[in-house]
Amino acid sequence: MSSQFIQAPGAIVMIRPHRFHPNPETASDNAFQRTDGHLSSKEIARLARREVTEVAARLEQEGVRVHIFEDLGEKETPDSVFPNNWFSTHSGGHIAIYPMFNPSRRRERRYDIIEMLKSEYRVQDVIDYSCLEYDDLFLEGTGAMVLDHIARVAYTARSNRADPIPLERFCTHFNFEPMAFDTADEHGNSIYHTNVMMCIGTEFALVGFDIIRDPKRKEEIRERIQDMGREVISLTNHQINEFAGNAMELAAGNSRILAISTRAATSLLPEQKEIIEQSAKIVELSVPTIELAGGSIRCMMAGIHLAKRH
Repeated sequence: MSSQFIQAPGAIVMIRPHRFHPNPETASDNAFQRTDGHLSSKEIARLARREVTEVAARLEQEGVRVHIFEDLGEKETPDSVFPNNWFSTHSGGHIAIYPMFNPSRRRERRYDIIEMLKSEYRVQDVIDYSCLEYDDLFLEGTGAMVLDHIARVAYTARSNRADPIPLERFCTHFNFEPMAFDTADEHGNSIYHTNVMMCIGTEFALVGFDIIRDPKRKEEIRERIQDMGREVISLTNHQINEFAGNAMELAAGNSRILAISTRAATSLLPEQKEIIEQSAKIVELSVPTIELAGGSIRCMMAGIHLAKRH
């Protein structure tokens, strides 16, 4: 894999839901979740399905390889549109499967997706941490962790969905350094997933520093990101609430793009966009219905950091 694309995968997995709706089971610790009393459940599901279809088509048009799977809703999995929480892939042929906090989200794991990855890409091993659910230990994938694949750092906001024990196990197995920290939004609530407040690209990073509680830790994180030569873009609490941190850099042919929701991109300042566009094309994707569930573009994509089979 070219060094310029280590951080940015050129292929992703997406799930097209058929019975999507904001999950009441996950609302207790997800302050980003909303309801829309003007739409029926069928209309919400239809709009979400269309949004996923349009996002996948746009990304393929840009040059990203999209593996899309259908979720017909037979297992009652309202959050299945966010597959990055239950599995991740890593260079060298490694896959991790994660323990999920809410019981309804545990039903999202699909081994047909793992088999597809084995058949299309070079996979050496699959490490399954899901048994830790029986010990009430949770780590929700690249939602709970924002991974710097170049510097090998796992930035992790402590929460119900990111326990230090599975984090330490993951980092030992996958050769990452854990960098955990406490968070608090303007209402004093901790952030449920790190990837709503942080996006690590190849040459830039979007970070909601105001949400990190410990000033010393805040500066340590800033320095670690800058040590890799990245330009750091500080996000305000308002921008975080608009999902500006929930973006993902992708490889598209011989260049890179930043996949970000229209809502999030609108919140960015011109000077922030200018920094991003020095190394990645900004691709705005409209997903207002999906965002009702408390996640945005980054949550919708599980990156594939595996070598293709020939």
